[in-house]
Amino acid sequence: MPNSHFMTLTFLVAIGLVASPVAGSPAGHLTQEPVSEFRLSAAEDPEALYKQREDLGSAKRAAILWGEHATNDYDTAWKLARVCYWLGTHLPEKERIAELDRGIAAGQGAVKLAPTRPEGHFWMAANMGERAQMSDAYAYANKAKIKAELELVIKIEPGWQGGSAEAALGQWYAKVPSSKLFSLIGAGGGDPKLAEYWFQRALKYDAHNKPAMSFYADLLIEKNRKAEARKMLEQLIADPVTPEWAPEENEFKRSAIERLNKLK
Repeated sequence: MPNSHFMTLTFLVAIGLVASPVAGSPAGHLTQEPVSEFRLSAAEDPEALYKQREDLGSAKRAAILWGEHATNDYDTAWKLARVCYWLGTHLPEKERIAELDRGIAAGQGAVKLAPTRPEGHFWMAANMGERAQMSDAYAYANKAKIKAELELVIKIEPGWQGGSAEAALGQWYAKVPSSKLFSLIGAGGGDPKLAEYWFQRALKYDAHNKPAMSFYADLLIEKNRKAEARKMLEQLIADPVTPEWAPEENEFKRSAIERLNKLK
C-alpha cells in the first residue's frame, strides 16, 4: 500500500499505498497486541512474519494466523486486511483477486468492530481500490464507496499515519474518470485540481510521504510540469527509507528512478 493504481496504500497505497506506506507506525496510535495468545515462536508471530513480507510465504502465513482471530478482534482484522493488500498486489495475477476480496471482507469486519477508528476504513478502501484496477464494472460500482471510506478516515483522524488517506484521496481524484461520457453513466469524479490539493495536504502532514510524492509526480508529469516533477522524484529517491515500510518505499524509489530517467 504498488506502482500506478486506481489508488494504492499503495492507496494505498498507498497507496500502501498506500495501503499505503508512509512514515509512522503501521498501527498508528494503537497499543493493543491482538494475537499474543498464539505467539508460540518467532515463526508463528504474525507481526514478525509481516515484517518479512517480501517473502510471500511469510506474508501468507501471517494472513493465516491473523485470519484465525479476525472475526472478533479489531487489530487482528485490520492487520489481516493490510497483509491481504500486500498479497493482492504481489502474488501471481491469478491469485490476486481472492486476496483482495479477503482483504475487503477483513476491512469490513474491522469497521463493524470499531467504526470510529481509521485502520479498518483505510485498508478496506485500499483493497477495494486495487480490486477496481481489475474490473471497470467494479470500479464504477464502488468508486463512491472508496472515496467515502477515505474521507471518513480523514474525518476520524486528519493526518492519520502521515497523511495516508489524504494521499490516497488525491490519487482517487487523479485516476477516477472525469470525462463527460463517464459522468453521464455515473462514473465521473476525477479532478486534477482536487488531486493536487490532497497531495499537498498529505505532504503537509509528512513531507516524506513517499506515496504522496510519487502520485503527485505522476500528476505533475501529466500536466507537463516536468521541472516540478523532477524535483519531487529526486527528493523521493534521496529520502531515507522508513524501516516499517521498507518494502513499499523501496518500490516507490525504484519507480521514481525509472520515471526520472525518462524525464531526463
